[in-house]
Amino acid sequence: MSASRLLRIGTRSSPMALAQVERVRRMLAGRRPEVSVEVVPLSTSGDRWQGALSELGGKGAFTKEVDQALLDGRADLAVHCVKDVPGDRPAPAGTVFAAYLARDDVRDCLVHPDGKRIETLPAGARIGTSAVRRIAQLALHWPHLTPVPVRGNANSRLAKLDAGEYDALLLAVSGLHRIGQPGRITHPIDVDTFVPAVGSGTLVLQCRQDDFAALEIAEALADRRAGRETEAERTMLHILQGSCHSPIGGYARTEPDGRLSLRARVISLDGKTVLDAHEWASDPVVLGTSVAASLLRQGARAILSEPSLSEPRMSEPSLTS
Repeated sequence: MSASRLLRIGTRSSPMALAQVERVRRMLAGRRPEVSVEVVPLSTSGDRWQGALSELGGKGAFTKEVDQALLDGRADLAVHCVKDVPGDRPAPAGTVFAAYLARDDVRDCLVHPDGKRIETLPAGARIGTSAVRRIAQLALHWPHLTPVPVRGNANSRLAKLDAGEYDALLLAVSGLHRIGQPGRITHPIDVDTFVPAVGSGTLVLQCRQDDFAALEIAEALADRRAGRETEAERTMLHILQGSCHSPIGGYARTEPDGRLSLRARVISLDGKTVLDAHEWASDPVVLGTSVAASLLRQGARAILSEPSLSEPRMSEPSLTS
């Protein structure tokens, strides 16, 4: 590689996505100072659409325009939140997931204007969230609370909360840190109560599979531990054919002895049927496969094929989005 290298990074144009690119830029400044970064901001159909994600083909709505920018040469590398990357199909032909960055906090959290904890909220409190994984676990633990659909990036959701459209929000702890809003975190919820989304807290770098210079740069930022944990989680998700309207949680951890553990949950939208699996193994693919098989034996396919999952029954917001 030459003494200097320009790396064009394709990304969604939301404040959080741009903050994620800035993290990559800082890492490169420390590890590969000869690389300069040009940001290629892209508007995705998922960002523009205000309806149900399932109507746009699920989470791929947040990545397909970025994928195309890689494939047609407008970008050399893309930065994604792993939980935005479809789990029911591989990376688009011609691209690879080249590196996973060190993992951030995986927890969900409550954001409440007055600093209340989730267990203290009154019956009927309107909780802004459109994620069926969160809706189902709300129904399991706090069935007296009312999930209300919410779309938009984290900043716009916070603005809607401040405008009184919701009584509280459920958001990712890592996301609030990335946009510089950790002070809005009211109540981080432990991972055994709210099993996180697959890929929570993890960023992935994607490149064209024949761009060896970009692949080398991405590898310099890779975190092996995060890679193994994510591989276990996404293997499980792929076998279950999970999508944006699948109530699946999964969280892999590296144990002190070097083995991986994977805790996973499939739950019906009403919270009445809960399937849990928790296993340990040294190989992430073996672990993800075994946990998925355990959930399938327990009846996961019946829950995941419920027609109602594509259109969750939730109260409408009091004001238009």
